[in-house]
Amino acid sequence: MTRLPIRIRPRAHWFLAALLWSALSAAPSFAQTADSAAFFDQTFGDFAEELANAKAQGKQGVLLMFEMDECPFCHRMKSTVLSRPEVQAYFKEHFLIFPVDIEGDVEITDFSGQPKTQKDFALKDYRVRATPVFAFFDLQGKLLAKYTGATGDAQEFLWLGDYVTSGRYQDTPFPKYKREREAAAAKPAAPVGAPG
Repeated sequence: MTRLPIRIRPRAHWFLAALLWSALSAAPSFAQTADSAAFFDQTFGDFAEELANAKAQGKQGVLLMFEMDECPFCHRMKSTVLSRPEVQAYFKEHFLIFPVDIEGDVEITDFSGQPKTQKDFALKDYRVRATPVFAFFDLQGKLLAKYTGATGDAQEFLWLGDYVTSGRYQDTPFPKYKREREAAAAKPAAPVGAPG
């Protein structure tokens, strides 16, 4: 059986060149994301000890991401939000961050020093049934704020972090805070010299 040479039409050359160029030009956007595993800190599962570590490191508290393997929203958060360098930098500045598997049988030590499985910690202590859940704790292990679900994008997740670090969680529900931030971001900048 003889093989005939493959001939590429001249128009196909342009198409292939354009396709290659578009793939290469998209490469920098991939370079701007990091590994989402870098978002999380290493732990032996002793959250009482992690509170002491957070305090020693000058953090505001601990952030737990309650997740499970089959959760598509958890995977989306990890691939599109938690992998962003600006998200990692902001949250690592303010919190120690750990994942908790809501179906996990791994034993951890809760904030009060009591041993239990991850799933009991999630369900019995914090009533986590859906994932992801982002739970923010102060340096005494007190729950400050809890957000259930994936955020729309990295900016909304950064607003969630600011909502907690600024203390706005004490007097404002997050949806209202988010609307305030969206309105402020939508305002056009005042011309130079205009009265403010």
